[in-house]
Amino acid sequence: MNNTSPYPNLLAPLDLGFTKIANRSLMGSMHTGLEEEKEGFKKLAAFYEARAKGGVGLIVTGGISPNTRGRLAPFAGEMSKFWHVKKHRLITDAVHKYDTKICMQILHAGRYSYHPFSVAPSKLKAPINPFTPSALSARQIRGTIKDFAYSASLAAKAGYDGVEIMGSEGYLINQFSCAQTNKRTDEWGGPIENRMRLATEIVKAVRAKVGEKFIIIFRLSMLDFVEGGNSWDEVVQMGKAIEAAGATIINTGIGWHEARVPTIATSVPRAAFTWITERMKSEIKIPLVTTNRINTPEVAEEVLAAGHADMVSMARPFLADESFMNKAAENKSGDINTCIGCNQACLDHVFQQKRASCLVNPTACYETELTFAKAAKGKHIAVVGAGPAGLAFSAYAAQRGHKVEIFDRASEIGGQFNFAKQVPGKEEFYETLRYFNNQLSQLKVKVHLNSEQTLEQLKAANFDEVVVATGITPRELDIQGIRHPKVKTYLQVLRDKEVIGRKVAIIGAGGIGFDVASYLSEKESLTTNPEAWMQEWGVDKQYQSGGALLKARTEPAESEREIYLLQRKTTKVGAGLGKTTGWIHRAFLQKKGVQMIPGASYKAITDDGLVIDIDGKQQTLDVDHVIICAGQEPNRSLYQQLEDAGIKTHLIGGADVAAELDAKRAIRQGAELAATI
Repeated sequence: MNNTSPYPNLLAPLDLGFTKIANRSLMGSMHTGLEEEKEGFKKLAAFYEARAKGGVGLIVTGGISPNTRGRLAPFAGEMSKFWHVKKHRLITDAVHKYDTKICMQILHAGRYSYHPFSVAPSKLKAPINPFTPSALSARQIRGTIKDFAYSASLAAKAGYDGVEIMGSEGYLINQFSCAQTNKRTDEWGGPIENRMRLATEIVKAVRAKVGEKFIIIFRLSMLDFVEGGNSWDEVVQMGKAIEAAGATIINTGIGWHEARVPTIATSVPRAAFTWITERMKSEIKIPLVTTNRINTPEVAEEVLAAGHADMVSMARPFLADESFMNKAAENKSGDINTCIGCNQACLDHVFQQKRASCLVNPTACYETELTFAKAAKGKHIAVVGAGPAGLAFSAYAAQRGHKVEIFDRASEIGGQFNFAKQVPGKEEFYETLRYFNNQLSQLKVKVHLNSEQTLEQLKAANFDEVVVATGITPRELDIQGIRHPKVKTYLQVLRDKEVIGRKVAIIGAGGIGFDVASYLSEKESLTTNPEAWMQEWGVDKQYQSGGALLKARTEPAESEREIYLLQRKTTKVGAGLGKTTGWIHRAFLQKKGVQMIPGASYKAITDDGLVIDIDGKQQTLDVDHVIICAGQEPNRSLYQQLEDAGIKTHLIGGADVAAELDAKRAIRQGAELAATI
C-alpha cells in the first residue's frame, strides 16, 4: 500500500481476481429521472462520464427493472429486450474512457411499484403506495428469476462490468426475505430458508448466465428498521447463502423506504451505520461495501482504516462534486463541494417525477446544458450580497473569466446559511461555506465584508454590470401588540442570540419555524453524538429484535422549553416541508413535546401572552416570547435605484423571489446567470 497517499485505504485498488477496481469508492445507485427523459441517455452518459473522469472506482447506475411489472413507475427504465442494449452502450462507452468500472442495478420494485400492475410475495399494500399488488404465483416467481438473469446478460452485452442486484430498501427481494411482507405458505415463504430463496436463486441464475468474470454485487438489507424485519441471525444466514450462490461483493442496505428511522438526511450522524457492515465482516469472506452519510474523504478513510468495510458507497457526495476522488488523491479535500444531505434537489425531485440535481451543485444531471465556457469578453462585475445566490454567481462567473467583486454588509459570507448552520442537524452548512470561501480565494474574487453598498458607491466604481443578491427582510405582521417586548424575529434568535424564555410561541410553521423550534428545543445536537442519536430514533445496536428496532417511546423527551408551533393554514403542520425529510422534522419536534397547532388566527400579543382563535374559540397561550417566522419580503430597494439610474443590473436569489428561503433555487439562479452573462 502507498503510505505517501493522503488517504491510503480509500485510494488503494481492490483486486477481485478477474478484474481490479482502481480505488475503494463506489458511487451508489441514484435514480436521476434522465432514464425516462427524451435524449436522456445522452445526458446520463455525460453525467456518469464526469464522475468517471473525476476518479470514482466503481459506479452503480439507478435502478433498472428486469421486466414491466417490476418498473418503479409506468415509464421507468427497463432492461428486458435486445433493443434496450444500444442506449446503455452510450453510458458504458463514456465511462470506460477512464479507469472506472460500472455496474447496472437491477431493481424489481415489487409492492413499491407506482402502477396498478405491481406484484409482490403477498397481496399486501405498502403504506407509501396507493396501489395494492397481486401476489406472484410460483410460476411467475420462476419467470422473474429468469428475467433477472436475462437482464444481467443484456447488461453484459451493453458493456457493463457487472450488475448490482437490489435486495434491500423494501423492494421485491427484500419483501420476500421478510416475514412482515411475505405471508406465503409454499416453498417461497415461511422459514428464512424459503424467504431468502428468491435472492439466492436470482444470484445463481445470473452467475450461470454471465459467467465467472462479471461483477455481481448483491445489496443486502442489514438493518430493515421495520416491525417484523429480519433478525441478525437471519441476515447473516442470507448473506452467507448469497456469497455461496456466486456474488462478488455484498453492499450494505439500510432501512426500508417506509421505515421511521432517518437513514440519509443531514441530521443523521456521519457514517452512522458502518458498525453493521463491520459486524458482517466476521461472517463473510467476499468484499463488503458500507454506506450512508459518508461525505468526506476523511470519514471514508477512517471507516476503511478501522476495518469496517472493504469499500465505501457514496451516492449524493458524487452529485455534489464529480471530482471528489481526484481532489482526495491530490490532497485537496478543502476544495470538495461537500454533500449536505439535504435531499432537496435529489430525492425530493425524484419523488416528484422531476429530474434530480443537487442544491450545492446545480450542474449535476445538467452536464450538457449548464456549462461555463470562457466568456468572449471579460467584464468587471459587482455582486451585492454574499448569500447562496451571490456566492454561486461569483464563483461561476469568475470561472468564466469575469473580474468579480462581491460585497456584503455582514462580517462573513453566507447570508441565511449562517443562521441555518446553527440549527441542530444542519451542521453540514459549514462545509458549503468553507467550499465557497476557498473558491472565491482561488478564483481571485475580491471579497468586501462589512461593506454595505449605495447607488453612489456602485456608480462611482464604474462596474460593467451589477448583480443584486441582497436577500430578504422578515415580513412584518399586522397583529395587535406586534411591538410588544415579548416579540422577537427569527433573526434575533439565530443571528443575535437574544435570550429566549422557557415558554415560546412560534408564528409560522414553514422551514424557518421548524428550524427555530429545533434550535430552541435541543440542548446539544445529536448529529455529533451517534450513540444518543440511535437511542433517540430507536435503533437497537444489540439487534435483540427483528428489524433492529427498540420499543417505541411514548413519552416526549425532556426539553428545555414548552414550545407552540402555529400556522394559519388548517393543513397538517409541516405539510410544505421536503417530501423525504419533512416527516423527520415533524417526528423530531413531536419527540421533544412541541405542540403543533394548525388553523390559528392571531388576535393579539399582550402581557399575558399570545391570544389566538381556533374554530371560533379564543384562548391565550401563556408564553414568555412570541417568535415571528411568518415569511419574508424581497429586499429590492438597491435594485430599483440601480435600474432607475440606468445601470445594467440583475436580480437573483431571495431579493428576486422570497416566498420561502430557498437555497436550491438561489444557487441555481446564480449559476444560470453566470453561464450567460
